[in-house]
Amino acid sequence: MTNRAKAVSAIANECAEAGDRDGQLAAPVVDAFHREGLLGMWVPCSLKGGLELGPLASMDVLEEVTYGDPSAGWVLMAASLATGTGGAYLGDEAVAELFGKDRLPVIAGQGTRPGTATPVAGGFRLTGSWNFASGIKHGTHIHTLGVVPATGEARIFVLPVGRATLIDNWDVMGLRATGSIDYTIDDVFVPEAFTHVATIDTPRRGGSFYSLGVIGIALLCHSAWAAGIGRRILDELGAKVRGGAGRTGTLASSEAFHEQYAKAEGKYRAARAFVREVWGDVSASLDAGTPPTVRQHTLIRIALTNITWTCHEVSQFAYTAAGTIALRAGTMQRLFRDMHAGTQHITSAPPVIRNVGRELAGLAPGKKWLFFDLVDLA
Repeated sequence: MTNRAKAVSAIANECAEAGDRDGQLAAPVVDAFHREGLLGMWVPCSLKGGLELGPLASMDVLEEVTYGDPSAGWVLMAASLATGTGGAYLGDEAVAELFGKDRLPVIAGQGTRPGTATPVAGGFRLTGSWNFASGIKHGTHIHTLGVVPATGEARIFVLPVGRATLIDNWDVMGLRATGSIDYTIDDVFVPEAFTHVATIDTPRRGGSFYSLGVIGIALLCHSAWAAGIGRRILDELGAKVRGGAGRTGTLASSEAFHEQYAKAEGKYRAARAFVREVWGDVSASLDAGTPPTVRQHTLIRIALTNITWTCHEVSQFAYTAAGTIALRAGTMQRLFRDMHAGTQHITSAPPVIRNVGRELAGLAPGKKWLFFDLVDLA
């Protein structure tokens, strides 16, 4: 998979500026996702195109593609998550329709802000408005969250993109090529087989990886994304300094720069090593058939938060050191903008960190993780 990811990364790098300008990934990047089979990395092996990669192998793929272009890495992680979990958790009727063709579906959408799902015979009628549908411009289907009013049950719904109204409003500072536009759905029928409980962690297909649930896999996604962009930022800065261009080139002989670069490199490597340590431990549990513990879920969250904000700090250093090269349009400026967009995701928000602190300090006995909150075990 490493060679496949490198091939996609190279294409993503070549097309990054065009994607940033156009507000969506260039066609060669999306074609490469399909050609190299990366969208199937979390599709169960029992389904055509399914690779069912484990956590560490998945991270290698996402880091590599993100290194080429953070927007490409973001779309890949979002679409692969929705596509793979669809294959694992949806009903047989849905899987028969979605999978088994020459090309995998591209399922994209939003899994946090819920719409309203009204039960009817054979399924649900779904209504709502959602934001941040990363990759939806390349999607065949939408993966979206709805809540059943009578019970409060949260469910994921998968339906054709054509059943939604897309709102082309992605006017943002960073991650422009993700095309993470808004959408609405107005009283659309979704068969029950095309839905699953949002908190499901027992797959209909596939192995122990899917006991992570949708949110566990999402946290893996964002950890790998941060590792990929952080590495690229440091490498890009080093290349600019070695290239000798403008004020940035004068840093090659600056002892102060040498010291700051070393500190940034050390912080980045330590944060990435923590992520790999945590996911290595989780992988061992999954391989043994044991679902992650509450403490493991806590460490997954703090490792993600730590690497995200560490890479934010690295990007601040790189932007300042690069001077006007980073100010002007180009790779350094784009990486800086993309990193700052990534920090705004809910997975690294302050409430998550506070709950992590509670659990690590032993102040949350009898609790478990439900998305980003600690709730009673019962």
